[in-house]
Amino acid sequence: MTASQPATQPRRDLGRAILALAIPALGALIAEPLFLAADTAIVGHLGVPELAGAGLGVTVVSTGVGLLIFLAYSTTPAVARHVGAGRLPDAFAAGRDGVWLAVALGIVLAVTGWLTAPGLVAAMGGTGEVAGFAVDYIRWSMPGLPAMLLVLAATGVLRGLQDTRTPLLVATVGFGANIGLNWLLVYGAGLSVAGSAIGTSVVQWAMAAVYLALLVPRARAEGVRLRPHAAGMIAMAQVGSWLMLRTVSLRVAILATVWVATAQGAVTLAGHQLVFTLFTFLAFALDALAIAAQALIGKELGAGRTDVAHELTRTMMRWGVLFGLVTGAVLAVAAPWVPWLFTQDQDVARAATVGLWVLAASQPVCGLVFVLDGVLIGAGDARYLALAGLVAFGLYAPLLALAAVADVAQPILALWLAFGVGYICARAVTLVWRVRNDAWMRVGAA
Repeated sequence: MTASQPATQPRRDLGRAILALAIPALGALIAEPLFLAADTAIVGHLGVPELAGAGLGVTVVSTGVGLLIFLAYSTTPAVARHVGAGRLPDAFAAGRDGVWLAVALGIVLAVTGWLTAPGLVAAMGGTGEVAGFAVDYIRWSMPGLPAMLLVLAATGVLRGLQDTRTPLLVATVGFGANIGLNWLLVYGAGLSVAGSAIGTSVVQWAMAAVYLALLVPRARAEGVRLRPHAAGMIAMAQVGSWLMLRTVSLRVAILATVWVATAQGAVTLAGHQLVFTLFTFLAFALDALAIAAQALIGKELGAGRTDVAHELTRTMMRWGVLFGLVTGAVLAVAAPWVPWLFTQDQDVARAATVGLWVLAASQPVCGLVFVLDGVLIGAGDARYLALAGLVAFGLYAPLLALAAVADVAQPILALWLAFGVGYICARAVTLVWRVRNDAWMRVGAA
């Protein structure tokens, strides 16, 4: 295959390929927050201190795991490239190195998390009973942390192998089992918040065992040794470090926005939280497209089919914008009524409605940003994504500062114009600029 080879797949087939990966990926993405909500309800019946402590603990653990999402995002394109190049043994070798990197990081972070849990909780403002429950949750989550990261990496391997159905099945069964086990440990065994964390750790190891049972025989059949390759782990870590920097810039932007909303009062903060919840929910569908982009773009570039990669990129850009137009129109119409599903406070509902109108207007750009993020991750363009994230935040910071001091009737208007329009558009400009030519396309298995 060469970069000049003509495309062989009609647009109809490309659309089917995207949907075949995106729809199961969407199911897996939605499964986790739904089961997390059920798990929260289990703890919530224990009492307010238990719920608050578990919430604080979940925040600490999920933040750490979220920063390591690169374990999935770096293994997916690495494996997909080898698949596209017809080098299946190398694909499994890349996946093996990603899994070993996940386990090594998990062990280090688990020990660190157990030792520093009280300090982390104190830094987050936890005191009294709440702090005790938060420390319990963090510490008893740590034994499962290596498994959590292994699951991330193994999920990336399967996505690179163009399989998103297996992660959906494992996630659905795993999180369902998690609810039942947590109920037994929290209430049946009387372990309180610690029981919830223990149950999650056990289930994470069970999910990890399932992934290993699926992947190890396939790797051995391809003649791949299970012992890690140092150079492969280092290469995966280098790509991962850039992706983690990208994620850090995103999280800093989100936290800075919350900080400004907090300073503007309880009404603005509550309204912002409601709008951001809707933003996150709509992002799930776009994340599914991004995951499909990672797998497909990596495969096509590995095969040297840059023309197909171009067509995939154009198709997903259109889909992203179209999805944004549809969801934006629906959200704009529903904005006056949606807040009442979450609050009975008129001031919060009015503030949230204003924020939702801004979010509705920004949806087409959000769609473009999410899919291009997936395209460039699939292309292995992690360094550019990291630097572009820093540039976008640099452009956003002064806009956020202006929003903090803006004298408007609804402070949330200035806040979401800064975030939903300013920050998202800054990200869009940096990503569209990158795909304007072929500089981001590196063909071959490497």
